[in-house]
Amino acid sequence: MRLPFSVEEFLGVFQSYNLAVWPMQIVAYLAGAFVVFLAIIQPKHKDRLIAAILSLMWIWNGAIYHIVFFSVINKAAFLFGALFIVQGLLFFWRGVVKNDLLFGFSKDGYSLTGGLFILYAMVIYPLLGYLAGHAWPHSPMFGIAPCPTTIFTFGLLLLTHGRLEKYFLAIPLMWAVVGLSAAVNLRIYEDFGLLIAGLFGTALILIRDRRRRYCLNPA
Repeated sequence: MRLPFSVEEFLGVFQSYNLAVWPMQIVAYLAGAFVVFLAIIQPKHKDRLIAAILSLMWIWNGAIYHIVFFSVINKAAFLFGALFIVQGLLFFWRGVVKNDLLFGFSKDGYSLTGGLFILYAMVIYPLLGYLAGHAWPHSPMFGIAPCPTTIFTFGLLLLTHGRLEKYFLAIPLMWAVVGLSAAVNLRIYEDFGLLIAGLFGTALILIRDRRRRYCLNPA
């Protein structure tokens, strides 16, 4: 699929964006590290705090990255931005207000995979970008750029306890598929990890929840 902008224009948006919002990159990394700390230590009110941070990341990406910056070269960004804001509000309503999202590492393959996704989003993604020539300030940064934030989200969703409402997966999965165009057409090769996280993460969550339902209600 032909994109309505060039590689240079795409990376130029990140340059303008990263310089304009500095030092939010540091704030985002501190917030991500705090989320991991909460998921491991599991103090009181951790679930609402994790959901609140996740909500803010999605709303920020929708309003600031997509609508304010990315829309300059791609008018579809207004739609993407609206969807990201909706996802952020879902996390806020169900996770903060209703407290229906419960997070925490477990000794199973789902948590291990979730941890690997989180590691990829925060550490491996920017390293691969650097090796591919997407150095600061032209690089998508964790927490304030959609692709690493979405990978991080799939990691956290794999850490949830209880059955996850499937509408939580719709927008992140959509963006994982959209991100393939950047990986292929713009040579943002680190975004192949986004597609893997989206497809594999969604499949694992569906399998996990089906098994949990069967354990609770054996036929």
